[in-house]
Amino acid sequence: LHPDVMVDTRTLFPEPAELTRRMVPFLTDDRVFGRMCFGELEEFMDARALLAARWCVEGVSGLVLVCGFGAALVHPGDVLVYLDVTRWEIQLRYRAGMPNYGCDNGDEDVLRKVKRGYFVEWRLADRHKARLLERADYVVGTDERDLPRAMDGEAFRAALDVASSRPFRTEPYFDPGVWGGQWMREHFGLPADAPNYAWSFDGVPEENALAFELDGGVVRLPAMDLTLLRPRALLGEGVYARYGAEFPIRFDLLDTMGGQNLSLQVHPTTDYIRREFGMAYTQDESYYILDAEEGACVYLGLHEGVDPGEMMAALEDANAGGAPFDAERYVNRIPARPHDHFLIPAGTVHCSGAGTMVLEISATPYLFTFKLWDWGRLGLDGRPRPVHLAHGGKVIRWDRTTGWVEKNLVNRAHDVDEPSGADRVEVTGLHELEPILCRRYTVAPGGSALLDTRETLNVLNLVAGAEALVRSPEGAFE
Repeated sequence: LHPDVMVDTRTLFPEPAELTRRMVPFLTDDRVFGRMCFGELEEFMDARALLAARWCVEGVSGLVLVCGFGAALVHPGDVLVYLDVTRWEIQLRYRAGMPNYGCDNGDEDVLRKVKRGYFVEWRLADRHKARLLERADYVVGTDERDLPRAMDGEAFRAALDVASSRPFRTEPYFDPGVWGGQWMREHFGLPADAPNYAWSFDGVPEENALAFELDGGVVRLPAMDLTLLRPRALLGEGVYARYGAEFPIRFDLLDTMGGQNLSLQVHPTTDYIRREFGMAYTQDESYYILDAEEGACVYLGLHEGVDPGEMMAALEDANAGGAPFDAERYVNRIPARPHDHFLIPAGTVHCSGAGTMVLEISATPYLFTFKLWDWGRLGLDGRPRPVHLAHGGKVIRWDRTTGWVEKNLVNRAHDVDEPSGADRVEVTGLHELEPILCRRYTVAPGGSALLDTRETLNVLNLVAGAEALVRSPEGAFE
């Protein structure tokens, strides 16, 4: 472009050590957990350098180019180009050695890099981005290395209007894990170069991409952009009023068919996650069993009369290298069969066992899982996976024992009278303590059911059969 003046915003941030120092209140010493940053991007820039850059571009009669993270803080721009990238792609680049922004930590523990991104960088970036995308002249997807793809700003905003008014699917991604199985590889035709596939995240705007097909090709952008810019249309007034511009539901798949048990774990209560981490809501969830091997199980809740001190002492000893933790001495082992639905409100000790294919339906604060016992394993990186007994011990609901679990959390499905035309409509969950309602529609081959979206957010997942067609009675979408 041969600009008369050029500003590279990388020069407007402090040196790595100072940048990290400013983030210390949000990072903590933990490998995984920090505290949510509610600040502004300018707070982490060099104030004098930013002011000097503003002065530098004022009054220039020729072409001025300001590029980099935070460019619009130097000047709003006559032409604004926003380059975007999904958080899943960022994490893959962390694994490949990319440092955090403005840092020299390329070789640092990946979990710590993700923590810095999740609790600080991505919060600042989302807050900044949400103010810019409504006026951006071009939006550029950069997930494909060395192949950026741009779309006109008006086309981008029109695409968000379309996506928020009809069904869509985010692009799924699949990832191996120490406990992963082979079911997804066999059923989805996934590549053979991974040892297994543990997770599929499909419908997580926090991380997944939306693919927009235009005349010139396909542009992939973070699905989070839709959540940030069209929250009311996407979520409905009720969900938006409760959560704001957050997509509060996550569907993902957990594959242990031919694999191992998940880590024994617990999720924080709402009070705890707010006080300790600055999150507004917690990870209530459920396991819907898509498939299961003979003898498969789910670990859920505690035996009657479990002594908290004794159990925590056994966990401490096991995680310190002592005798392995005897999970079945303390935790209910419940048989798991296809189409069972296990409800898991926060504070309930749980994990799925080997030989299960789980559709996990949960609220989405992403990484707030307190591992209690990981069966003595190392992660795929050869390092011990982090265990959080100090956190976990403070949120376990010790009163969720066998009788309560069987009454409240295991296969609570019941028929409901709904004029949908389906052969059967059931409510399968979740528990009264959880914010998500699950319905199961049974439709004969060739039949149909009319679903009332109730002006709120709906996520559909096929749990049996080969395919389902979702169509509008009014022909509102293809």
